[in-house]
Amino acid sequence: MPVRPLDLGVAVRKLPHEAESGDLYFFQQLPDSILLAVIDGLGHGPEAALAARAAARILATFPEKPVKSLFELCHEALKKTRGVVMTLAAFNTTRKTMTWLGVGNVEAVLLSANPALKPASKSLLLRPGIIGYQIPHLSESVVPVSIGDTLILATDGINFNFVPEINVHNPTQQIADQILAGYCKGYDDAMVLVARYQEG
Repeated sequence: MPVRPLDLGVAVRKLPHEAESGDLYFFQQLPDSILLAVIDGLGHGPEAALAARAAARILATFPEKPVKSLFELCHEALKKTRGVVMTLAAFNTTRKTMTWLGVGNVEAVLLSANPALKPASKSLLLRPGIIGYQIPHLSESVVPVSIGDTLILATDGINFNFVPEINVHNPTQQIADQILAGYCKGYDDAMVLVARYQEG
């Protein structure tokens, strides 16, 4: 799914007995930035999906806000829901940077396209908490991105030990499908979002 300057791949699996997934992804392209999110409503089923959609509505309303502010806005808006955990990544296409922040257990890793770069990956330090219930002190991180770098976000329905198996040169949808097929736990909703930074 090309969203210049990103190429996206998404794979999702809901629990078989549920009508909908509580895992949701979001993206919004602005003139000089792209906002990405993976949102996991607590638990599963309709109430989890309701909370995830409420967070996505906030992101869609204020996509130009700083990442930290978006978490604070979501926290206030979700206090009457069961809450969510969420990781956001905002790509600045002018500065070629990514600002990311996560509360809860939506894991994130940035894989470098440069095999000579050490370390070849950067993992996001997640903050404990539940958006809509209790959030920690928020501190976003900014990292540089280069052409071909690949960001992977995964909810806790995925075993996050897939990184050594990933070929960063494969298509993003192939990577997402591979992770879901091989690392889905099977007892929770699961989602993988893969985003590759490319020429604008």
